[in-house]
Amino acid sequence: MNKFLKLIGLILLAVFFNSTSFSKENFFNEALELFKKEKYEDARFLFERNIVFNPKDANSYLYLAKIYNHEENQRKEEYNLDTTLLIEPNNEEALLMLMKISLEKSNYEKVKDLLDRFVKVCKNLCNENKGIQESLKNIEPKNNDS
Repeated sequence: MNKFLKLIGLILLAVFFNSTSFSKENFFNEALELFKKEKYEDARFLFERNIVFNPKDANSYLYLAKIYNHEENQRKEEYNLDTTLLIEPNNEEALLMLMKISLEKSNYEKVKDLLDRFVKVCKNLCNENKGIQESLKNIEPKNNDS
């Protein structure tokens, strides 16, 4: 009888952990679907909910940054991109988005630092590098040798 109770307890425990991990994954997937359908308010809620259960999920922070980009809330976008890069320093999409913000702010040093990191880690978005470098030339401080 004791072995039977232990077996039932283990089965219930396994089912509980399986459903908990499934629900965590389900928040992100459901939020991603809402994001693709451009239901940003609902998607933001679910991405934030996913972060409550999984605070180290860089993708949730990245998609929150994309939502804030769409809403033109640059401060929150930048915060979420910084958080994404803290968790996943080689996230090239976050690096690229942060470089674009820094270009808008004409922050030469930050763009240059981010570009150096981006060149080292790029695998999928390497073609964006040329556009950033061209924009960087436009804000680069000029040496006046008079």
